[in-house]
Formats: sequence, structure tokens, C-alpha cells
Amino acid sequence: MQRKLRMAMIGGGKDAFIGAVHRIALQMDGLMELVAGTLSSKPDVALESGKALFLDENRIYTDYKVMLEKEAAMPVHARIDFVSIVTPNHVHFEPAMMALDKGFHVVIEKPITFTLDEAKALHEKAKATGLQVLLCHTYTGYPMVKQAKQLVKSGVFGTIRKVYVEYPQGWLSTLLEATGQIQASWRTDPRRSGKAGCMGDIGTHAFNMAEYISGLKTTKICAHLNTVVDGRLLDDDGAAFLQYDNGATGVLMASQIAAGEENNVKIRVYGEKGGLEWKQEDANTLLVKWLDQPAQIYRTGGGYNSSFAAHNTRTPAGHPEGYLEAFGNLYRNFALTVAAQIDGATPKAEWLDFPGTEEGVRGMAFVDNVVASGKSEVKWMDFVV
Repeated sequence: MQRKLRMAMIGGGKDAFIGAVHRIALQMDGLMELVAGTLSSKPDVALESGKALFLDENRIYTDYKVMLEKEAAMPVHARIDFVSIVTPNHVHFEPAMMALDKGFHVVIEKPITFTLDEAKALHEKAKATGLQVLLCHTYTGYPMVKQAKQLVKSGVFGTIRKVYVEYPQGWLSTLLEATGQIQASWRTDPRRSGKAGCMGDIGTHAFNMAEYISGLKTTKICAHLNTVVDGRLLDDDGAAFLQYDNGATGVLMASQIAAGEENNVKIRVYGEKGGLEWKQEDANTLLVKWLDQPAQIYRTGGGYNSSFAAHNTRTPAGHPEGYLEAFGNLYRNFALTVAAQIDGATPKAEWLDFPGTEEGVRGMAFVDNVVASGKSEVKWMDFVV
């Protein structure tokens, strides 16, 4: 392509955390530009936010439906190519479906929708239109997470036997939502977040990472959910035993009341011959352990890494690459794939390595199954998708 991809954003206006992160990510490689937006459900905030980002005033909207209609009516050389949806969970499905109907590719925050049925419908819509959907499971964008996946896929560890994944946070250790804090308020509200709190917010990240790196699919689940803080309406802590389609078992822990913890996502995967360990607090390092030889340390930027890790590495070895770069990698791979599709070219395998609607359906299935298992007296339940 001889131009940048044009994006519109729904949500993510003034004082919104994740919208700013998306805008940093899309600007990182010079492949995309924000040209339009409905940046808030509040008209005054939408207008103020659009002006603060120096958008053309004719492309600052106060209603996403109006925006999608007007953008679709523009000439091909001017209209947007894709929409980024960074709203609370209950406002994911309708704008995503409408965007696909209008011929626009979609970027969407996780979990993909409010319900599993919506996720399935969106998956079918994406397949029917042939358009690309990026689901923002950020942690799969790290180079050493890519390297971990490729090592497992290569078979060097033999058959995978055990997966441990955890995501501890401490920010909801008090009833923060009662203070009016925006992020806490909607994430703990079942009307906006859905049937799960902690497990929907960060448990889905842990679940996605476990399946992404291991290459396995969950078939059974045994879960327990807690609501620790008095007055909270949704779970803020939980754990699950998982069984995978090759007979391996896993343990998943997610908590938002682990006082003092930040966002130290961590995963360990073990096979017959060895295993690996990665954690976000030392994201440039992948520890590889062997049954019959010394452990190895893989580092971001090392010339021994796979093409998938190398493609998603941005700086020379030793320079920290973190959350923003991982987010940028998702956007870049999505953009390269969309541009190739527009040009009628075949995207490279490394570009196609980003989460989409299939992962979104499995994430929503995890929410449904972990809640159902948490309420059940049955030890093991089938993981139903």
C-alpha cells in the first residue's frame, strides 16, 4: 500500500485509560492514522476529546451509528479502513457487527463481547465478510511469548503434560468502585462487565495465554470463584483446574485482591523433556528448563530466536520491551494483514499471528464455564463452547 490505513475509534476519549494505549500502539510503526471517532457516549466529552486529538471537526461524532453510516458513504479514497472499539464490554457487539456490515475491519478489546452467543455471532459475521478482526489479548504480542509458542510447537519438549498460569493484581483489594473510580465502577458492574468480574477481566488473559503457548484446547474445568471484598457484585478472585485435549492438566489463578501485586502475568509449561517459564515483570527473558541438561535463558533480540519472535522485536538486545510494544505488535500485524488483503496479496505467517474471533469465542466460553463450574458441586464439568 502507498498510504496509511485510516482508523476510527469508538470509546477511549478523555480520561479513558485503554484508548490512549491503543493510540500509542497504532502510531508506533507509521502504518495507521486516527482520522475519525465517537470517543465517548457523552456528546460533550466526545467533542472535547476529538478536538484534543486534532481530528477534523467533520469527523468527530457523538453517535457511533451515525459515524459508521457517514464513513461508509464516503469515497473509497477517504473513508476509514477499520474501527477500534475500546468501550466497556456491553458496548462491543453492536458496533463491531455494524462495522463489519459496512465493510470495515475491526479491532476490539477483550473480552470480545458481553455473552458467548454474541461472540459466536460475531465470529460467523467475520467469516462471512472475510474481514479481519483483532482481539486485544496484549500479552501474546511479546517477543518471548511468541518464542515460547514456537518452542512448544517445534516439539522439543515432547508431549505437553502440565500448564500453570497466573495473573495476580491487587488494585481491587478495597471497594474502590464505591469511590466513583471509573475503571473499577464498570469492571465490577454486571450490567456493563458481564457475568464475571476478575475472571472476565484478567482470567480471560491467563486462559488465552495458556492455550496460545501450549497449543492445547481446554476440554474440562473445575473452578472456584470468590467475592472477597464486602459489597462487591462480581468475583474478584478465583482459580480453576483445567484439562486439555491431549490429557494434560493445568492450573489457572486470577486475583484482583492480591494486595501489593501489579500485573505480573506468569506462565509455566512442562512437557516430557523439559519446560519453560515466562513472566511479564521480566518480559525480555524466557527461561527454558531441561530434564537432562542445564537450564537455558532466551533473551529478546537474540539471533537464535524464531522468525516470529524476531518479527515482533523492536530494539537491540538488552533494551526493555514491554506492554506498549506488545500492543504495538498486535496493531502492526493486524495492519500488515489488512494492507495485504486490500492489495490482494498473501500475508506472511508472522503477520497473521494475532488473536481474533476464534480466540474471542473461546474466551467467552471460558467466562461461561468458569462461572458455571464455580456455582456447581460437580468436581469436573465439560468445557462447553
